[in-house]
Amino acid sequence: VSMDTWNFSYTCLVSLWLHRFYIYSVVAFGISIWIIIQFFTTKTKKKGEESNGNPAASEGIKDKLVNGYATLQAKVVYVAGVKIFYGSQTGTAKKFATGLAEAVTSLNLPVEIISMGDYDPDDCLAEETTSSNICVFLVATYTDGQPTESAAWFCKWLGEAANDFRFGKTYLKGLRYAVFGLGNSVYVDHYNTVGRNIDRWLWMLSASRIMTRAEGDCNVAQSKHGSIEADFEAWKAKFLSRLQALCRGEKKPCSGKCKKGKCKSSRKQSKESSDHEHGASEHENTEAEEFFETSSEEEADAEEAGGTNAVIDVEDLGNVMSHMKKAKVLLLERMSHIAGLNLLFCHPVMEKSCGHPLLIYFMFSGYKLIGSHSGVKLCRWTKSMLRGRGGCYKHTFYGIESHRCMEATPSLACANKCVFCWRHHTNPVGTEWRWKMDQPEMILQEAIENHRNMIKQFKGVSGVKADRFEEAMTAKHCALSLVGEPIMYPEINRFVKLLHQHSISSFLVTNAQFPEEIRNLEPVTQLYVSVDASTKESLKRIDRPLFKDFWQRFLDSLKALSKKQQRTVYRLTLVKAWNVDELKAYADLIALGKPDFVEVK
Repeated sequence: VSMDTWNFSYTCLVSLWLHRFYIYSVVAFGISIWIIIQFFTTKTKKKGEESNGNPAASEGIKDKLVNGYATLQAKVVYVAGVKIFYGSQTGTAKKFATGLAEAVTSLNLPVEIISMGDYDPDDCLAEETTSSNICVFLVATYTDGQPTESAAWFCKWLGEAANDFRFGKTYLKGLRYAVFGLGNSVYVDHYNTVGRNIDRWLWMLSASRIMTRAEGDCNVAQSKHGSIEADFEAWKAKFLSRLQALCRGEKKPCSGKCKKGKCKSSRKQSKESSDHEHGASEHENTEAEEFFETSSEEEADAEEAGGTNAVIDVEDLGNVMSHMKKAKVLLLERMSHIAGLNLLFCHPVMEKSCGHPLLIYFMFSGYKLIGSHSGVKLCRWTKSMLRGRGGCYKHTFYGIESHRCMEATPSLACANKCVFCWRHHTNPVGTEWRWKMDQPEMILQEAIENHRNMIKQFKGVSGVKADRFEEAMTAKHCALSLVGEPIMYPEINRFVKLLHQHSISSFLVTNAQFPEEIRNLEPVTQLYVSVDASTKESLKRIDRPLFKDFWQRFLDSLKALSKKQQRTVYRLTLVKAWNVDELKAYADLIALGKPDFVEVK
């Protein structure tokens, strides 16, 4: 029996082998039939989606034959969904968000309503650059042009990110957004300030407007449509139309390069539409152009005044003042408020206290200026550690807790114009002390007070740890490296002594241009010298020092450092193609100054 079974199996295998070509043909025919069926099924499905009017289905699934196999080409989705952010105090913006969400849902698009108070932009906003979502911001302006309580942290973070070069100008490139502001034109100085700021900051971070900003007015006498509700409904209709166009893959109408006045793209579209439709359509387009405002005029004025990267030094103040004389003080104050800038102007009347008609032109938001020559700012690592995340290198190297660190300086002025200055040369420069000196007791008191006030703004912010928030209210370390040259301050020794009396440790950074001051400096917790180059030629090219004898001063500063009976550090800021190839020369400089540590940035 076993032999018969073996013979039968052998016969079957031989038969299959002899007729293998017929078997291959049948299998190939079956695969071809399956491909044809799949193709027609997909086409039918695509037609069904189009007939149902689904705007998100921009392209159906196509079958493509590759090497004899059917592969599915991914569906191209131009709009994955809509996220509606609202900041509301009385509930109006929230109500508008709900109404807009219902309208978007009717277009078969996913929609999410988000309160700004429950959203962490530091964690989540950058994800929208690749999500294919449309972000809509419905934001109200509250008392004195401030955001509502729920939107305060979002606005603070966004404003600082827009003015912090470490985020980069393209941080939000790819994010698509629209802004509708809620305000009251009765308060003319602060009308829709928050909406304008958010629109501006997003644009500064390279986010793309899908349509120009709109503003609703609670003042029925000035509202373009009779009420803020009517203003919103008019904007909503245009937004939904624009959204449907985006779902079909149409390009954005707004170029994002709007200048002073109306949006160029809007004017162009309005003209094309009026040529097409005439009559009533012409009136409608004109109304739309009035209703949809572009970037604030202050934005264009800032560009005309020299742009955000303009360098203003003490030596250049003559040209600056001649330009400022042409501007009105009211416009400057409004520009500083809307643009989120910190401007400290010392008018001639105030010259006695400031020591100069124009002391500082600071463009970074978040700075708290103290007196006439000092400042304090909250570090990004402080914010990070408040949320239970990592700290800066000082925590890694020396155990200093970033949420208990205060970043400050008693001298905003500097003697260098370094090419990689992380403050973008917004501080004044000079080779000697030129300002009326504030007392160190006042500087320290106001620095601590301002630091605490900035910490208080994190109360209730999403992710902030309660225990770290309480700890942060008492600063235990001061980094005298905010900006400028702290060692220039004539009372630096008294200031450092006061820090230590308050149980605050001190890290002081100097740019090695004041050797005598280094010799006279009493011990700090840790003394840093920035070594940005190792030869005279490269130092001149990189630091662009103001002193003519800069190289001798540099060497004398390092020699003075070697004689300090305290902990010292060389900080090497290395930039590719600028100063990384002079290894032997760096070694010689280290032998000269004998630092305890060398930190390489």
